[in-house]
Amino acid sequence: MTIPDHARANFQTLLRAAADGNLALMECKDAATDELRYVICAAGRDGADFVFMPFGHLADGNPYDAYLPPSDTLPSSSQI
Repeated sequence: MTIPDHARANFQTLLRAAADGNLALMECKDAATDELRYVICAAGRDGADFVFMPFGHLADGNPYDAYLPPSDTLPSSSQI
């Protein structure tokens, strides 16, 4: 599985924001479900105003339960 260019670019932006100390954790509401989410954002300025670019939210509960590795890294049933 190849990571798309836009995801790589966003990740580089996130790394730069972290290196510069410009990350924020914001409490937001999910637009679809109205649930609270804790969103990782890059913070910047536009004149006197603050601007925030959301990158993603923290996983509820155990994040290891929410994700699986890419299928091409999983062993086949004959290898188990």
